[in-house]
Amino acid sequence: MNDRRTFLKNAAAGAVLLGAQNRFGLPALFAQGPDASKTKVTVARDATLGAEPPSESRVLALLDKAILAATGRHNAVEAWRFIGYPHIYKNRVIGLKVNGAGGRALATHGALVMAICERLQQAGVSPGNIVIWDRNAHDLEACGLKINTDHNRVRCLASDTFGYEDHEDSWGTVRVRLSKILTRECALNLNIPILQDHSRAGVSFAMMNLCGGAEHAEQFDSKPNPAVADFSCIPALREKTSITIGDALSSLYDGGPAVHHDRISRPNAIIVGDDRVATDYAAWHMLDRQRQSAGLPTLAAAGRTPKYIHTAADTVHNLGTDDPKRIAIVEV
Repeated sequence: MNDRRTFLKNAAAGAVLLGAQNRFGLPALFAQGPDASKTKVTVARDATLGAEPPSESRVLALLDKAILAATGRHNAVEAWRFIGYPHIYKNRVIGLKVNGAGGRALATHGALVMAICERLQQAGVSPGNIVIWDRNAHDLEACGLKINTDHNRVRCLASDTFGYEDHEDSWGTVRVRLSKILTRECALNLNIPILQDHSRAGVSFAMMNLCGGAEHAEQFDSKPNPAVADFSCIPALREKTSITIGDALSSLYDGGPAVHHDRISRPNAIIVGDDRVATDYAAWHMLDRQRQSAGLPTLAAAGRTPKYIHTAADTVHNLGTDDPKRIAIVEV
């Protein structure tokens, strides 16, 4: 435990390839199990995780539970080697896109981020080739992280200081300047969102978190459909981000994106998937169950269906599936 605490302290101070290919040309990870024809989304829970902040060791154990169930492996480090193939991406950078926009009360948990960093290093990824990133230092600090540019350690970078591209990328209705962290620094990107309600989008999770890689990301709040789906089709987003390791340890089930402390629940879950649309679909219905438990209508009944999820699944965008008959949500 002391060695592990030292690792976490040192890291905080300062894409992953898998077997067969998916629709993006990236290897498909989780299409296995009893029905390999279905897109797999894994939801791992620990009902006894406890109050904030969650135990670092318990979060690591929950992450292992999720990754082992998702990959079908029996050893956590072996599972991460299967995911990461560091011999293929040796000396190339893996990004971890977190979300601290909601402040300390609703941000990607640092314990989850550091657990991922720990397993990546044990799988053979060098510390300096792991980059945790978000929009600015304030958002990183909300996750319990600090800017760190030391290539001998896990790095933490902010888009506003690292810079945005001089040119605009476009797809459909969207024209944006992307973070150079994504375009120039990271070979592949792990998506680590926090589950939350959103007044216009309905739900904010995998695809909405990726929007934080654009300058003026607030534009996606005002008209999320089709903008969120269009943004995910920009090549750097489509090609570099496959896997979501979603933080549902805490979630905001109503009133978002403004944080209402009395509407934060504790699902104590991690959601893992390599289809961002199916992962968002699973997150949407988890949020609906929380709303119903609180006596609130579902998002659809409240007139806030997250339409961008269906748009992302259409034949024009082809980013994944939102068809429940084609999704296997595996609870462990």
